[in-house]
Amino acid sequence: MAEAPLFRRLCVIGPGLVGSSILRVARARDDIAGELVATARSEHTLERVRALDIADLAEPDAAKAVQGCDGVILCVPVGAYAGVMAHIAPHLEPGCILSDVGSTKGSVLRDLSPLLPEGVHLVPAHPMAGTEHSGPDAGFAELFQGRWCILTPPPGTDPEATAKVRALWERAGSMIETMDAATHDKVVAVVSHLPHLIAFTICGTADDLAQETREAVLRFAASGFRDFTRIAASDVDMWRDIFLNNREAVLEMLARLTEDAQAFGRAIRWGEAGFIEDRIRRGRKIRRSLIEMKQA
Repeated sequence: MAEAPLFRRLCVIGPGLVGSSILRVARARDDIAGELVATARSEHTLERVRALDIADLAEPDAAKAVQGCDGVILCVPVGAYAGVMAHIAPHLEPGCILSDVGSTKGSVLRDLSPLLPEGVHLVPAHPMAGTEHSGPDAGFAELFQGRWCILTPPPGTDPEATAKVRALWERAGSMIETMDAATHDKVVAVVSHLPHLIAFTICGTADDLAQETREAVLRFAASGFRDFTRIAASDVDMWRDIFLNNREAVLEMLARLTEDAQAFGRAIRWGEAGFIEDRIRRGRKIRRSLIEMKQA
């Protein structure tokens, strides 16, 4: 006998790369949702959802879309959460589980908790998966396979609601970790937000060079620079909101990086080969660890 779906009616608000990938996973399986609803402000996005047949209903009004749903996932930029929540909160049914996929979690609790209706369960989540592409056509069902998804349920969250969200991501192929929102924001500041900040900065530096030098940089770009350009091609709205909503953690990690970079610069200036070799060896060690953990 087939296992009953986790959700009777699941709504994805913002069917971009991650949102449309969730819809594709749920479409491919019969144990995640009985009915799939997608909502977006853009009619073009909704037309693509219909053409791709990744939802049973594509509804332009988020308030209508969430009605009758026992599961709702926010997949919009984190800066839009407060506005979306104000719009949908009166229409969320008691017992509904509200989750998200945002890269910052302190801001999620800040923006959603005050508007959470009685009887609605908030279980924030962050799938650590993505590409530099965006939109419904960019999604694919395998996006979450073998990737981490971090859950940050606030104290007092209903255990059954947390278990359902955990099961959703497990069925999508993710490995699960649970931590508090503050710890999450510091961790992702190091492993995700800071690398993106560096990539945007390096590409900006290259773009500011004199025209003849800039053309040579692009023509002879080595793999390291090409990797930075891939990261720097990420969605503008999403990353603007991430930096602004994880301000404290990003600035703390940037300060530490700046100190370490200055120390590296001093070692180069004064010919301290041992210091340079140590940093290179530590980088190689981190890379080996990632390969061993199958996260490379």
